[in-house]
Amino acid sequence: MNNDPLLEPFQLKHLTLKNRIMTTAHEPAYPEDGMPKDRYVAYHAERARAGLALAMTAGSAAVSRDSPPVFNNILAYKDEVVPWTKRLTDACHEHGCAVMIQLTHLGRRTGWAKGDWLPSVSSSKHREPAHRSFPKLAEDWDIERIIADFADAAERMKAGGMDGIELQVYGHLLDQFWSPLTNDLDGPYGGETLDSRMKMPMDVLKAVRERVGEDFIVGVRYTADEAEAGGIDAEEGIEISKRLADSGLVDFLNVIRGRIHTDPAMTDVIPVQGMKNAPHLDFAGAVKAATGMPTFHAAKIPDVATARHAVASGLLDMVGMTRAHMADPHVVRKIMTGREEDIRPCVGATYCLDRIYQAGEALCIHNPATGRELTMPHEIAPADTKKKVVIVGAGPAGLEAARAAAERGHEVTVFEVQPHAGGQVRLTAQNPRRREMLSIIDWRIAQCEAKGVTFHFNTWAEADDVTALDPDVVIVATGGLPNVELYESGPEESLVVTSWDIIAGDVKPAANVLIYDESGDHPGLMAAEVAANAGSTVEVMTPDRVFAPDIMGMNLVPYMRALQDKDVTFTVTRRLLGVARDGNRLKATIGTDYSDFTSEKLYDQVVVNYGTLPLADLYFELKPLSANGGAVDYGDLIDGRRQTVRRNPDGGFMLFRIGDAVSARNTHAAIYDALRLMKDI
Repeated sequence: MNNDPLLEPFQLKHLTLKNRIMTTAHEPAYPEDGMPKDRYVAYHAERARAGLALAMTAGSAAVSRDSPPVFNNILAYKDEVVPWTKRLTDACHEHGCAVMIQLTHLGRRTGWAKGDWLPSVSSSKHREPAHRSFPKLAEDWDIERIIADFADAAERMKAGGMDGIELQVYGHLLDQFWSPLTNDLDGPYGGETLDSRMKMPMDVLKAVRERVGEDFIVGVRYTADEAEAGGIDAEEGIEISKRLADSGLVDFLNVIRGRIHTDPAMTDVIPVQGMKNAPHLDFAGAVKAATGMPTFHAAKIPDVATARHAVASGLLDMVGMTRAHMADPHVVRKIMTGREEDIRPCVGATYCLDRIYQAGEALCIHNPATGRELTMPHEIAPADTKKKVVIVGAGPAGLEAARAAAERGHEVTVFEVQPHAGGQVRLTAQNPRRREMLSIIDWRIAQCEAKGVTFHFNTWAEADDVTALDPDVVIVATGGLPNVELYESGPEESLVVTSWDIIAGDVKPAANVLIYDESGDHPGLMAAEVAANAGSTVEVMTPDRVFAPDIMGMNLVPYMRALQDKDVTFTVTRRLLGVARDGNRLKATIGTDYSDFTSEKLYDQVVVNYGTLPLADLYFELKPLSANGGAVDYGDLIDGRRQTVRRNPDGGFMLFRIGDAVSARNTHAAIYDALRLMKDI
């Protein structure tokens, strides 16, 4: 018998959950036309197939037309959702995985200029800072309508075969009613007492329960402590929890601590890398102890040891490992088969959430198969013919190429000029808050070593080194070097330093530093943080209308917390046109894209962040020796077919370059390059 507490079944009312691991509600933004179609089903089915006990889908599904999604969510107010829901539930039930869905009305946490262009509605007269929509105060007919909408949506989900639903009661409309910070109403639903503030969510629960009956699971995911002055505190949150338990209307409590109305608040609820793991776990346990209710919780529980502790110590009944399952959908299977060391780690980069808040779809920073289950494999099939594969560069692209090639059964050799693998990821990890990124490298090194990949570190590979191995396939993953040739008018290279120089410690920050950030990604703010911590006066300048546009709100929060108590200023819509010496200082000529205005300003040091230029000399040296001339058939690449391009009948090997050796992109793009090429080699 297996004594692992994570693998013990849990009885939730009439429903037996086969283990204690779940994914909590999250919307990866994969629906099509508001429906959970093939891509959505494939995503959840992959995790169900690997042993997940409970998939809580959507995050959240909208119950009303005046709750237009802020990104691509499921539209639970449409009758056509039922058959699509049935396909989703059937796909998960086939593997013994229970399926539920989170329902919500967003209230003020949305906008009016989308969907049906209806005004947003709330118990609050104030707009939410994150979504900026001024709501109308809910009238009696709004409340009656929305209560009925919740009941209708719950009935649709039951008809679609769901095992249950969860009401979203943190940050959205129902929580706006019961929080004293966001209830400006008078009358029976007003904010004067806890009874009146709770009336709206309780009326919704009653209507839902009447509609779906007792043989359907109903729970709430709610904030039991808003962690803000004037809001629900822990004591009142425990009282709310007891009232929910005593009502007989709910079957489980899914505990949240904090608010989500601003980026910093949401980052404390959903911590990113560098923040404490499982910060609210003990509080969730206190709710369970006070109520005796089945209790669920998730907040940066990325590893099996923490999850096991949560269950073994009685803090939780079901532990949510949502981002962990985006990194590796096979967490449960690997626990069951004693392969925990093979679990691809979540590194807390929160690229998944960054993507959806950029109006994209959720993607894992280092598992490019997540969300692409219809086209990309989580497990790579062996090749029919064993080949010799030589890879130059052991950054994230090169290591993923090596891992995938080794999984295919090929003989793989990797050359790396540095003493260690990692490339730019190792540079990123110089920031203590971002040290978790090294797991991207460490996991791949371990996987490669287990498959017999040969590494040659401290080796500058020349063309002769590559050809001497008589390879069938050569992958150039040499990355790039910082670009200091600014847009259309670059300063002399000798006068500026790069963000890499500052981050790596190769150049010390001067007293008065300009960080000129024309790339808008992490290295600019990382360099600013290094300089500010060294006591420098720092100006971060960008030609864009916002600074660091590639760093979304949750990842921006730690930088702001690190910089705002130091001598750092931010200048937008200003372009660095040139740098010249002025005695012992540097004179920067500064312009703008909006007019002919220019100015000059003196600095001790100018630091440039402008991406990289490919380090591809070896690729171009090998190109005439290759069978394909380095060419890629994009049609075959996109459609998942093996590369068969032949441009040189005398060529001896297939040659490809990937990652930043092609052009400056990001870690996810580099790893995706490698996987979708190598899975068919």
